[in-house]
Amino acid sequence: MTARLSSTATEVPARGLPPITQLQVGALGLVIVGGVYMASYFPRRPPLGLPVALLAGSVALFAIGMIMLARVRDFAWDTFFLVGRWALLAYLIQASMIEFAFVHNHASGPALVVVTLMLMMFAMTIPTVIAFTVARYEVVRGTESHP
Repeated sequence: MTARLSSTATEVPARGLPPITQLQVGALGLVIVGGVYMASYFPRRPPLGLPVALLAGSVALFAIGMIMLARVRDFAWDTFFLVGRWALLAYLIQASMIEFAFVHNHASGPALVVVTLMLMMFAMTIPTVIAFTVARYEVVRGTESHP
C-alpha cells in the first residue's frame, strides 16, 4: 500500500535565489579534501601546493556565494543571522577542537597556518548553508498566497 501526497501540498514556489548551498558545499568539499591531504602527512611537513590551491578555490566559492546572497533583496535576513550566529558558534567550537589536536601534535609554521585557514572556512561554510536553508524556507512560507 502506498500513500500519495497531493503535489500542490508539497511543491515549493520557485524563487530566483542564487545557488548558495551548492557553492558553500563546494567550498566545504575543497577544504575537507585539503585537510585530509594535510592530515595524512602529519607529523611530517606536508607539501603545501595542493592544500593552498584547494583553500584558494574554497575562498573563491565562498566569496562568490556571499556576494550573490548579499544581492538578494526579499530575504529573511533576521532569521539568517539568528540561525547563522548559533550555528557559527557551534562550528567555531568544533574547529577549535580540531585546531587544538593539530597544535597538540606539534604542527607549526606554514602548515599550521594553512590548516587554521582551512578550519576557518569549515567553520563558516556549514553555518552559512544551515542559515540560508532556514531563511529561504521562511521567506517562501511568508510569501505564499492563501485563498
